Amino acid sequence: MAVGVVATLTIAEGKNADFEAVFSDLMKAVRENEPGNEFYSVFRCKDNPQQYRVLERYVDQAALEAHGKSDHFRASGAKLAPCMAAAPVIEYLDAI
Repeated sequence: MAVGVVATLTIAEGKNADFEAVFSDLMKAVRENEPGNEFYSVFRCKDNPQQYRVLERYVDQAALEAHGKSDHFRASGAKLAPCMAAAPVIEYLDAI
């Protein structure tokens, strides 16, 4: 069964450009290296420019777990951490 993820990320003031640059690299790496990922994109909220939503879809739970263990995802954490104003809020969804 496909798995969806919605991650809400709150970015520190003045760090938007840094966040977007790092996340652009991460999106590219996910798309190029994760065959189990069907969709991975980030959106900036219109009503709060410090908040972003990452929308993700994986073919199954194993593909989601592989994403979390991937070298590119793990390396992005250290680069994204200085941009964050709060811990991410992650919602997991089952496809119907």
